[in-house]
Amino acid sequence: MMAVKMLRPRVGMDSIFTSAMDGPMIPWQRLDAVQLEDGIELKLMRRGTEYSIMLGSNELMNSRLSGSEEALARLAAEKLAGRAALRMLIGGLGMGFTLRAALKALPADASITVAELVPQVIAWAKDPMAEVFDGCLGDPRVRLHQGDVGDLIRNARDDWDAILLDVDNGPDGLTRQGNDALYSAAGLGAANRALAPGGVFSVWSSAPDAAFTRRLKQAGFEVTEVPTRASTKKRGARHMIWLAVKPA
Repeated sequence: MMAVKMLRPRVGMDSIFTSAMDGPMIPWQRLDAVQLEDGIELKLMRRGTEYSIMLGSNELMNSRLSGSEEALARLAAEKLAGRAALRMLIGGLGMGFTLRAALKALPADASITVAELVPQVIAWAKDPMAEVFDGCLGDPRVRLHQGDVGDLIRNARDDWDAILLDVDNGPDGLTRQGNDALYSAAGLGAANRALAPGGVFSVWSSAPDAAFTRRLKQAGFEVTEVPTRASTKKRGARHMIWLAVKPA
């Protein structure tokens, strides 16, 4: 069942305003849709070169706004600079912004596993959004896993140098009630055990969450909160990234 929570928009109004300023309004075209387990429709939309992933009537992601998703990977990579053969797990494929930023920031000996629960999102990445992904799925450092990132976390022990979560709308999500387990005390404990000493647990959210910060600390992490913007031009909706480090 879908979690009944107040929506905090991921993208704000920037995508609307930017498109309006670009010239005559082009109508949205519905490219594909899939019914999720709770009956809510997830759909892919296109307007010119702009793509949008919608959950019902709510926009979850827009191809014009990638700043905070890119920061999720960049900040984690900076924390781990110099670590050899780094192993990174990314929860959530989305439009590939976090993956592309990770590939840009990490050396050739790194490996990245991307876990995506919804098969249709993986299909969209290959077509029609291949231009957005810009070949990143073909990078030899990348392995795509269709399944629940929570399973990979719970089954790991000291296996990952970095775990990045851009799942749902963050700790106070809205698309899948099962995602709550990722952000619970038990879920954070599993993330801590899955990380190698000195590893980084990096979490994206559409808004701050003081209770989540407390749970991270109680799970044994050293926590830094980093406010970010949705747009790479440092404007738009304000988002939050947690950098939680497992002590060495």
